[in-house]
Amino acid sequence: MSKNEKVVIIKYNAGNIRSVSFALERLGITPVITDDHELIRNADKVIFPGVGAAGSAMAYLKERGLDTLITSLKQPFLGICLGMQLMCKYSEENDTKCLGIFDLNVRLFNKDWRYGNSYLKVPHMGWNTIDHLKSPLFKNVPENSYCYFVHSFFAELNTDTSIAQTSYGVEYASALHKDNFYGVQFHPEKSAEAGAIILKNFLDL
Repeated sequence: MSKNEKVVIIKYNAGNIRSVSFALERLGITPVITDDHELIRNADKVIFPGVGAAGSAMAYLKERGLDTLITSLKQPFLGICLGMQLMCKYSEENDTKCLGIFDLNVRLFNKDWRYGNSYLKVPHMGWNTIDHLKSPLFKNVPENSYCYFVHSFFAELNTDTSIAQTSYGVEYASALHKDNFYGVQFHPEKSAEAGAIILKNFLDL
């Protein structure tokens, strides 16, 4: 990407904003952190991070009109963790109607499901692999690369929009894509070399 391109991180009440900002700075990009509609609309790339609860996050977005702004954007847009989940149509967390960019439900991991020889620990926290990679977002990222996850809810698999999947008691979508919208369930900013490549690929879209 050109060093002159403007990269915006959306500021709202559910963000791991600083760690995303630092990861971009390591790639030579100084992002603007803002909730200003005009700055977001005029950005070349938009990143929508998230750590927190779906219900309160959606309430905050609606209060500030960010929900309708986000769905109207045309530039490359990347949701991270809760950010990706909020891009789906519905989350079981707080019985929340979300942005509806992806026609998918977000469900709670079931502690009665098995993972290997034991039952699931919820949240799903730590390193896990991503596979079935099929997007320019994963250029030069090998199948079964390890990425860093922290989440209790997951997006269902969908053949139209899933561009990566991960297994944790169930096969679920660890990345999604539709039009200009991308989402990743893992934290690329905490995922070492694979995460840095993914962020750079997004910036190069």
